Amino acid sequence: MSLRDFGLLALVCLVWASNNIVSKYAVSHLATPPLFYAAARFAVVMVATLPWLLPMPRPRLRLVTVALLMGGGNFALVFMGLKYATPSSVAVVSQLGVPITTLLSVLMLGEQIHWRRALGIGLTLAGVLTVMWSSTGIGASVGLLYVVAASIASSFGAVMMKQIEGVKPLQFQAWVGFCSVWPLIALSAWLEPGQVQMGLAAGWPFAACVLYSGLVVSVGAHTAYYFLIGRYEANLISPLTLMTPLATIALGVAIFADPFGARMAAGSILALSGVLIIALRRNQVMPLLLAIWNRAQ
Repeated sequence: MSLRDFGLLALVCLVWASNNIVSKYAVSHLATPPLFYAAARFAVVMVATLPWLLPMPRPRLRLVTVALLMGGGNFALVFMGLKYATPSSVAVVSQLGVPITTLLSVLMLGEQIHWRRALGIGLTLAGVLTVMWSSTGIGASVGLLYVVAASIASSFGAVMMKQIEGVKPLQFQAWVGFCSVWPLIALSAWLEPGQVQMGLAAGWPFAACVLYSGLVVSVGAHTAYYFLIGRYEANLISPLTLMTPLATIALGVAIFADPFGARMAAGSILALSGVLIIALRRNQVMPLLLAIWNRAQ
C-alpha cells in the first residue's frame, strides 16, 4: 500500500472514530433524543445521495430489509447506547458484530469456520464480556446492551447484503438513507415527544453534528473506504481498520475522560485481537461488514 493510500485509510478511520465522539456529544451533552438524531442524520444522507437512488436494485424487499437493519435499526440502537455508555466501551462492545456476522455467514451462507477464526470469535467474546463486566455481574450497562442489539441487527444485514449483487456504494447509501428516515421519524414522534423543540434548542452545535455525521462520515468516509477496497485486497485493508476502535478509545479518554483501567485495557486487547484474527482469514462478508460497522457507528 502506498503511503498516500495508507494516509487516506488512517483519515477514514479517524473520521469513523470521531463520529462516536460527535454522536455522544449530540445525544448526551446536547440532550438530543437519539431517535430524532438518527432521523436527522439519515435525512442528510438521503438528500445527499438522492441522485443515486434510482433505479432500485433487486430483490427489492431484501434491499429494504438490509437498509433498515444496517441503517436505521443499527444506528438508532448505537445512539441510544451512546446516551448511557462511554464511547470507549461502545467501540469495544461493537466489535461483537464481527464474530456474530461470521457465525451467521456459516448458518446462512454455508461458510466454514476453522480453528483460527473460532479462536478469534472466542477472544472477541471474552473481550466484550470483560468490558461489560461490573461488580454486580455482566451486562449491567443498559447502554452496552443497546450496542449488542445494534451489532446483531447489523450482522443480519451484512449477511443478507451478500445475497444482493450489483449495488454500488453510493446507491446503497441512498437506499439506507431513504428507507431509514421515515420509520425513525415515526418512532421519534411516538417515543420522544418534544424532540423538534429539543433539537432547535440545541442550536447550531446539533446541526453541525448532524451534517458531520451524515456528510463527512456516511458519504465521504464510506466512499473513500470503498475506493481503497477496490484497489487493495480486503485482507490487507480489514486489519488496518482496527485503527478505528483504537482511535475511539483514545478520543473518548482524551475528550470525555472515559475511565480506562486494567479491566477495560484487558477487554480491549482481547476483543481487538480476536477481530484481527477473524479479519486476517478470508471471509466473504468481511469487506462490507467493516465498511458499515467501523463508521460508528
